[in-house]
Amino acid sequence: MQEGRPVLLMDDFDRENEADLILAAEKITTETMAMLIRDCSGIVCLCLTDTKLQQLDLPPMVSNNGSRYGTAFTVTIEAVQGVTTGVSAADRVTTIMAAIADDAQPQDLARPGHVFPLRAVPGGVLSRRGHTEGSVDLALMAGLKPAAVLCELTNPDGSMSKGDDIVAYAKKHDLVMLTIDELATYRLQQAA
Repeated sequence: MQEGRPVLLMDDFDRENEADLILAAEKITTETMAMLIRDCSGIVCLCLTDTKLQQLDLPPMVSNNGSRYGTAFTVTIEAVQGVTTGVSAADRVTTIMAAIADDAQPQDLARPGHVFPLRAVPGGVLSRRGHTEGSVDLALMAGLKPAAVLCELTNPDGSMSKGDDIVAYAKKHDLVMLTIDELATYRLQQAA
């Protein structure tokens, strides 16, 4: 993550059994954003802490979250300056950089937009075994800001990548692949 390369993070087999491509938010480039848009679902999410979401005044997307795993989307965002339609890879990178800036203010972001912020639960994967928390955990472990970008890996036909397809993608692109379980185990070992 320190090098700005994506990491494949798989969730638990009894959960979605899918993988997300994850990058440290501060390291994302137009090229890696294009990879997310091309090889993944296109729903590019920015994983942030409560502190950052409060700084940006980003409320939950809905008041009653009925999603199966409680994925904590906020309202979507777009940078106010430096973007055109907001949907291009370059525009999404501009939006992410505006959101993660240390001095970012609510007025720096328009609502709605083409980037989907997610609230990471405090405590990371030890509190919630989700990609959102795993992404922020990995960024912190890399010594970076607690902010990460993720997108769900899909197959060329648009179906969700699973099992062997994920392994083949990791090999093809020479990417590190790990699971939420491995990350949680590592965190527990480090805390002991």
